[in-house]
Amino acid sequence: MRGFGDDYRAVLPRAPLDVEAAVERVRPICDAVAERGAEALAEYSELFDHCVPASFRVPAEALTAALVGLSPTLRDAFTESIRRRRAVALAEGQAERVRVELGPGAYVEQKSIPVGRVGLYVPGGLAPLASSVLMNVVPAQVAGVASIAVTSPPQAEFGGLPHPNILAVCALLGVEEVYAVGGAQAIAMFAYGVEGLCAPVDLVTGPGNIYVVAAKRLLRGRIGIDSEAGPTEIAILADDTADPRFVAADLISQAEHDPMAGSVLVTDSEALLAGVAAELERQVAQTRHAARVRTALAGQQSALVLVSDLEQGLAVVDAYAAEHLEIHTRDADAVADRVRNAGAIFVGPWSPVSLGDYSAGSTHVLPTAGSAGHSSGLNVKSFLKSVHLIKYDQRGLMDVAGVVEAFAEAEDLPAHGAAVTVRRAGLDAGGLQ
Repeated sequence: MRGFGDDYRAVLPRAPLDVEAAVERVRPICDAVAERGAEALAEYSELFDHCVPASFRVPAEALTAALVGLSPTLRDAFTESIRRRRAVALAEGQAERVRVELGPGAYVEQKSIPVGRVGLYVPGGLAPLASSVLMNVVPAQVAGVASIAVTSPPQAEFGGLPHPNILAVCALLGVEEVYAVGGAQAIAMFAYGVEGLCAPVDLVTGPGNIYVVAAKRLLRGRIGIDSEAGPTEIAILADDTADPRFVAADLISQAEHDPMAGSVLVTDSEALLAGVAAELERQVAQTRHAARVRTALAGQQSALVLVSDLEQGLAVVDAYAAEHLEIHTRDADAVADRVRNAGAIFVGPWSPVSLGDYSAGSTHVLPTAGSAGHSSGLNVKSFLKSVHLIKYDQRGLMDVAGVVEAFAEAEDLPAHGAAVTVRRAGLDAGGLQ
């Protein structure tokens, strides 16, 4: 990228994601669920998942059985990851009420109110993402959401139920309302509700494929959504101090998610770039999902990028606004502090993205496709509404009455001003009370 101008976004690698085209594919699905409810769910479960659950709502005994069936090692892993995510979430949720005094008798408060009911989507495609259960449920619980429902696609190999690990994490978290519904029809179920099965929700969160994303876009407004998540991505900013083995392994770890996953190295070291390229060849050959990884690394969304120096490297990663950004440089803490755009920043060689995927305590539901330039990852505040409470007494209003009246006149909204003037005119002759 030597000699290139300041706008790096046009040349940085990223996979195209045509959500609008997918919207037209999912529109009839969402309409059918709204009109025909469970009948449409059955139709699309057969069509897309190749199985129809005996019950779209997962029975309580299936949740219990999934938890009992966990190996002790996996149960301990789930429990520790939940503990760490909850500890961070509790810190995220502090300062629920703020009060500002603007003058005598003039107060504005902001209070945080949890969303009433939330629907959480957990993917079940190439990998059963049990980790997504805890990443969505824990902050919702800490926020105080009263009603939480989880849905994940039915799996033919598990008798039409979601993957047992997903059910087991739900059981560990005390979530009893779980559905075996996937895809766009699951988002429609949450948005419209299905009589006798599932009540409508206020907010839908959680990642999914392009059809899930398209349904969230289509139904946004009827429901709130967290984001429109695209394919996962990692960017690594590294200098000549980085270990090429670590860098290559981390690039591969994200490429393993999906053939559309993006893996981008940005470095000012030609020696590191060559070393990483060699390590990729060696490590990809040894990984279980080598074909998927090779497809992702060879795609237009992945690249090894050579920059002139660290300053240009910082500009490039800020322009890219990665979902996950790793820093493998000298004084990585100071470099990380200078980054403006990233979903999450992993500092130093011992903080790989896979740690954040499971057990760091941070969120792994993060903005993709450059939206980290304006959006945050899923956290406790994602499940809270901020509401202002305005309380002025007579003196407080009269102190600012002229300001309101002047503003109203300037905007040609005289009735706005009159709402204040009528109060001024009605005051007792003795003045302010």
